[in-house]
Amino acid sequence: MLESLSSKLRGAIEKITRLGSVDKQAVEELVREIQRALISGDVDVKLVDELSENIRKKAFEKIPEGITRRDHVINVVYSELANIMGGEKPEISLKPKKILLIGLFGSGKTSTAAKLARFYQKKGLKVGLVCCDTYRPAAYEQLEQLAKKIDAGFYGEKGEKNSSKVLTNGLKKLKNEILIVDSSGRDALDKDLIREIQDLDKILKSDEKILVIPADIGQAVKTQADAFHKALGITDIIVTKLDATAKGGGALTACRATGASVKFISIGETPNDLEIYDSKKFVARLIGMPDLETLLEKAKSVTTEEKAKKIIEADFTLLDFYDQMASMQQMGPLSQITDMLGMGGKIPKGMLEAQQEKIKKWKFILDSMTEEERKNPDVITPSRITRISRGSGTSESEVREFINQYHKTKKTIKKLGVGRMRRGDMSKLLRGGTLKF
Repeated sequence: MLESLSSKLRGAIEKITRLGSVDKQAVEELVREIQRALISGDVDVKLVDELSENIRKKAFEKIPEGITRRDHVINVVYSELANIMGGEKPEISLKPKKILLIGLFGSGKTSTAAKLARFYQKKGLKVGLVCCDTYRPAAYEQLEQLAKKIDAGFYGEKGEKNSSKVLTNGLKKLKNEILIVDSSGRDALDKDLIREIQDLDKILKSDEKILVIPADIGQAVKTQADAFHKALGITDIIVTKLDATAKGGGALTACRATGASVKFISIGETPNDLEIYDSKKFVARLIGMPDLETLLEKAKSVTTEEKAKKIIEADFTLLDFYDQMASMQQMGPLSQITDMLGMGGKIPKGMLEAQQEKIKKWKFILDSMTEEERKNPDVITPSRITRISRGSGTSESEVREFINQYHKTKKTIKKLGVGRMRRGDMSKLLRGGTLKF
């Protein structure tokens, strides 16, 4: 997520952490590096100047007892970055509501509708999706397929051009706790689009009007958000494509300047890749601080308590081990997981991609084993490894590596101890076993 910006900010902070003492010259060098990082991330120059002055002023304030000047300066940088990236974490109501999504072409609005639906499903709510995008030819098919994929309610009328009619009929058909309406987009916000969305809003009686806006337009977010807010009174913003652009810093800071809060961010392509936007956590991950809370939330959504208990107590088979690795992939790319552990950039990207490819091969290896071998890998002899290798289309060394990884992970968990694992020492587990390259 914002790999280039993150790398530059981490580099600047790592330099100051290596210093024995921090003086004005060191702070000035830190400020210059942060300026270069933010400007390359398309953050407004005036905002960068404001942040720079705040860091200079606060760096040499009286520091709290128990921390060094260096730690104080890092805390100042963290606080100031979090401030320009957004305000407080938004409150998410889980009461029944109707949500109208609006945005221009290319914003990722339809896929975001499914991600938002999946978010509320994971909170235990029944969700319905209504396709009121009667302008884009493929919108109906796309939303229908996404609704099927996540098992959400769906209503649309293929070929119907009157979006108000579709919504009126959809409200009669769908009685879900959360109703999400995907509206039409255009290349620009014109009178026809404003009128169409206003009509939908009157029929829907929207509880939330959320603007979906792509990060790849950078500072232009402000102009677009201001125009939508003036015309339609948006309540919140969802920023998409943060995983695929260098301009994300500019987009997020521009959103703050509009006065509208960023409620969610989209960080990938799957229905699970939507996060509540918390500027403090976001900045923490950018500069290399752990975000175990978000990581554990993701983990809970992809595994059962029973399976997790087996891993914690080191009482798992090869199949259990593979299931947990596959679950991790459902949490997102390994690069996202290492970011949340504060390890982003410390493990080469090529190694992370190689590990993901290994996990794919492990499934073929497991399928070529007998039930006895999956339950008790100690019975696997060299001749069995040869048979498993041939049956799975992998090399004998890959089969051995899978079995060795299983034993290493089990050994690491036993060393950590059940009690400590139950306190959530996930980063040590991942560093010591599962993500060992």
